Amino acid sequence: MNAFKSNIYKYLGGTCQYLIPLYQRTYSWEKEQCARLWNDIVNLHKTHREGHFVGSIVRIDEDSAAGSTLAMIIDGQQRLTTLTLLLIALRDYAASHADCGINPNKITDTLLLNQYETGNAKYKLLLTQSDRDALIKKIEGAPVHDTLKSRVLDNYGFFAGQIAKLEITPADLYDAIGKLQIVDIVLDRQYDDPQAIFESLNSTGMDLKDSDLIRNHLLMGLDSTTQADVYNNIWRPTELLFDYEHQSELLDNFFRDYLTMKLGRIPKKNEVYKEFRAYHGGSGLTIRDLCNDIYSFAKHYTDMYFVRSSDTVLKSLYGDMKAIRMEVAYPFLLKAHDDCDKGLIIIEELREIVRLCVSYVLRRAVCDIPTNSLNKTFATMKNDIKPEDYLNSVKAFFILLDSYKEFPNDEWFIATFLTRDIYNMNRCRYILGRLENWDNKSVVSLDNLTIEHIIPQNPHLSSDWIAALGSNWSEVQKKYLHTIGNLTLTAYNSEMSDASFIEKLDMPGGFRESALRLNKYVVMQSTWGEQQINERAIQLGEVAKKAWPYPELSDVELAPYRKQDETAPQYTLESYQYLNAFNRMLFEKLNTRILNLGTYVKCEFKKLYIAYKADTNFVDVVIQSSRLRLAVNMKFGDVVDPKGICKDITGVGRWGNGDVEVFLDSLDQLDDVMEIIEQAFRLQEVE
Repeated sequence: MNAFKSNIYKYLGGTCQYLIPLYQRTYSWEKEQCARLWNDIVNLHKTHREGHFVGSIVRIDEDSAAGSTLAMIIDGQQRLTTLTLLLIALRDYAASHADCGINPNKITDTLLLNQYETGNAKYKLLLTQSDRDALIKKIEGAPVHDTLKSRVLDNYGFFAGQIAKLEITPADLYDAIGKLQIVDIVLDRQYDDPQAIFESLNSTGMDLKDSDLIRNHLLMGLDSTTQADVYNNIWRPTELLFDYEHQSELLDNFFRDYLTMKLGRIPKKNEVYKEFRAYHGGSGLTIRDLCNDIYSFAKHYTDMYFVRSSDTVLKSLYGDMKAIRMEVAYPFLLKAHDDCDKGLIIIEELREIVRLCVSYVLRRAVCDIPTNSLNKTFATMKNDIKPEDYLNSVKAFFILLDSYKEFPNDEWFIATFLTRDIYNMNRCRYILGRLENWDNKSVVSLDNLTIEHIIPQNPHLSSDWIAALGSNWSEVQKKYLHTIGNLTLTAYNSEMSDASFIEKLDMPGGFRESALRLNKYVVMQSTWGEQQINERAIQLGEVAKKAWPYPELSDVELAPYRKQDETAPQYTLESYQYLNAFNRMLFEKLNTRILNLGTYVKCEFKKLYIAYKADTNFVDVVIQSSRLRLAVNMKFGDVVDPKGICKDITGVGRWGNGDVEVFLDSLDQLDDVMEIIEQAFRLQEVE
């Protein structure tokens, strides 16, 4: 490895061509980074400093057939590209302002082009794919089609706008750019490992995404021919599935869900690349086969995310998924889609599985069940699926979920659906729209419709409304205002406002003129109050049960999936031989505090200890004669214990789970003990 101090003019001024390898990410600097660079340059001029360090550029030089040097950029493409865009913008300004003191041809001939080369070889900097086309068009001053999207174009526009403001003269700007200092690092293939250097640069703070590192890991080690083939025919088509504006973020999310689906557990956010490398090493797949596998699952992922499908039923279900933001189910649904591709299930069964997943998430939201277990539920769901009885095993899985993971049955769901505040749920508009369009062959567009309260929200109701609601009108309004029976959709929300019920019925655009099925019951009424709201709510509840169904299996179909240990001994607090009045008092106080950590915390009495679970055990309590012994389920090195009450039991045989032991022998210690328990509890919360 050799390092040289340089500046951008010296760096671009030779005959070298700088090529961004196929495995590198596309140009990704945004306005924020460009603005910072611009401000640094302006301040450099205003403070009369002699230089400003902007970072290093790492390259590997390779001799081309013509004898000139071809440099593969390992790191630094973002700043090199951005400085090139700034120079193009400065050149273009100079070309249209002949008296600004800058020679535009000098910039083009010495910093943008190798003028004695032809074809792509003439460009000093050659980017990848769409970025390449965008940069070449800007260098050549050629028209850019409206469909071409690239941050190259966005950031060129930013610099062109800044230069036109003349905060700094073009001549001073040119001089200041020349004072930007870089370190030119040249690697030697014989002695340096480019991939190791690439990863170490990321570990020291370079802003590389997991998807960047994964692409690098897969493609860097391939020979140039294979690399180009895999990139152009598999990897690039995979990237193009994702939206331009959020490509890196979505790709990172996809790879985490892809690994969750493959591993049956959720990788930590900061360990996705590490987990991917380990998965790749143990998969036995060639890089080409692995890239093909990634493409296949990315297709399903983006179809769900962007609501794309040639199957109209699936497309509608994807719309439901988008509306209720159920990306949490993607890991399992990726597998279900892949199994459909493989013929393990047919398309009708896939639709039913997606519909049940939507119903599970929506019903839990209506019943106000905490969501922090959902990611782990869907992550491990594949382990309970029987390929030979696929759909029934999915239904059985949902039916047999209990405690905080439960799938609300019809009785629970409808009782809550009819009475809860639906209006202030973030899924309210989706719920009303789904009720309107359920089993409707002529789907109604909701684009111009807004939520309407039939009884108005205004606490100062008109005399007509007070007469309609009766003497306890205020209580009726408060109780039913935001419930499903009092909500509908309309394009005339502002016109209806606080109008009486009869006025809302008969006004132009009123309920009588509405073609919405949501208003079918409403238009048949001559008054509106508690009775009508309850009757309408019951009708809508019947639709809701069908729109978001509960899985159905007969007892015979469900029997093979029930746990076989129902005859196991049942334990209670009285089962523990050392229980006495003192430790019972300690336990009852501790038990209350632990259960108050969350409604989904579950207490189970085991043979030897009492277990408290969120997703898994986070603390286990052993009843001892004069105290309680607690096993806290976390690594001893991770516990924060300022009062030194914890003991390291790593590798020591103890009842319970975890490497941390703590005792409770006095109520005075309860707060300190709970601080330790809460640390283990928080580890199980959603990241």
